[in-house]
Amino acid sequence: MERSLGLPLLQRSTHTMKLTEDGERCFERAKALLANLEAFDPDMRGDRDQPDGTLRVVVPHAFGQHQLVEPLADYLRRYPRVSVEWLLHDGSPNFIADGIDCALLVGAVADPAVVAIRLTEVPRIVAAAPSVLGRAAPPAHPSDLADMPWLALRTYYRDAITLTRSSDGQRIELAIRPRMSTDSLVALRSAALMGLGVCVASSWLVADDLAQGRLLHLAPSWQADPLPLHLVYPHARFYPARLRRFIEAMRASVPAVVDGAAAR
Repeated sequence: MERSLGLPLLQRSTHTMKLTEDGERCFERAKALLANLEAFDPDMRGDRDQPDGTLRVVVPHAFGQHQLVEPLADYLRRYPRVSVEWLLHDGSPNFIADGIDCALLVGAVADPAVVAIRLTEVPRIVAAAPSVLGRAAPPAHPSDLADMPWLALRTYYRDAITLTRSSDGQRIELAIRPRMSTDSLVALRSAALMGLGVCVASSWLVADDLAQGRLLHLAPSWQADPLPLHLVYPHARFYPARLRRFIEAMRASVPAVVDGAAAR
């Protein structure tokens, strides 16, 4: 193909290969051609609503191992001719280079080259193990949290956290000095359970720990800003049925799954 086009499509080294800018454009055009070809035969056979093939989806580690598996299972039961590669990865994927069909991302999406569908919001609360407090009463106000040991989730907060009072919307920014920082929500929860410090965590992740008394909800009238959960995929003229149906399934089921887990 490079000889035919007279263009370098791959950058090669002894250890790796990656697409050039022309290669990315060629790959994107080829995907569109294949998708249209794939849709042609089912469309002519009147089989448009029966998706098949393989769908490659990137999901956050914590969500992908827990809350999102149930909607995925429902989707696979409904469409038995589809298989899914369920790839656990925090952060935005390279859709073209990695051949990714769509991704579920927590947080803001700023890339204009993708479609971003806001599915729901993830509530976040302040929590800590009872051992962090010792004999002190659980803090009721953010100012009582300033001198406590902290755990930071580097993806969303590092040396400060803003809390909002649910009753009147009052906001307070709290400076923190973390004893431990991590980019993993699962590691954050584990550290909190071991009593290493106070954390701001997704409420669905710690719901069972709060119910069992392994963690305490601190300053319960205050919450950190919720994080949006988006379904993201590249712009294209045509989307295969397996992707269209997956989008429909996630829009229908994910909000109830996240809200239900947070409310437990």
